[in-house]
Amino acid sequence: MNSDHDRIQEFLHAYIDGEIDLVGAQEIEQHLRGCEACRRIEQQIRDLHTALTSKGTGYRAPARLQRKVRAALGEEMEPERGISWARFAFAAGAVCVVLLVAGLLLERPRMSNDGLVDQVVDNHVRSLLAAHLLDVRSSDQHKVKPWFDGKLDFAPPVRDLSKDGFPLAGGRLDYLDGKTVAALIYQRNKHAINLFVSPAPATSDLKPALVTRRGYSVLHWTHGEMNYWAVSDLNPDELRQFVELLMK
Repeated sequence: MNSDHDRIQEFLHAYIDGEIDLVGAQEIEQHLRGCEACRRIEQQIRDLHTALTSKGTGYRAPARLQRKVRAALGEEMEPERGISWARFAFAAGAVCVVLLVAGLLLERPRMSNDGLVDQVVDNHVRSLLAAHLLDVRSSDQHKVKPWFDGKLDFAPPVRDLSKDGFPLAGGRLDYLDGKTVAALIYQRNKHAINLFVSPAPATSDLKPALVTRRGYSVLHWTHGEMNYWAVSDLNPDELRQFVELLMK
């Protein structure tokens, strides 16, 4: 039961934000109807979301900050001078917004490679949980590759590795690091491999680097101006074999 709690709680934020498809949402709702602990967590998340988006939330600039803003404006801010107070209010408000946003950014996980690994694993698990593994189902690379035309601003390389024991199953669109990416799905026996592909910001190639997270193996590399993330519950050696075949 604990594994069910962990799995459902992992997707509560996405469920509340409407990012889970119909099948996944129905599964979560069914679980919430019979689980008081998860319902409490769901309500806490909704309360926090309401508090953060409330128009009534406001912050008064402390006196020390007001003095710094006055000094930055280079003028004496007197109550009877309406224009000065207007400029002060604008500047103080802008500074408060910057400080608030900076604080929120510091509190949330930085989108380092570590954060991207978590996203890659989450996307992989979500594709299996929500039964949305494939948008286009085909083992023919000449059918899968053209399917992405017009849906992405780049052409992902697509290869069929069935002769090597890693048959292509199809593809779909997904999101990684705030961008739409291509997700190619391969099979190894009964194991699914998600391969995420997007344009690489740098032209230099990076060798595959292995990370394990929550029982999943993740390999990341760049090659031919493309960024690749491969993730599966396969053992690391088999996933490395898959990547080596792709890079040939």
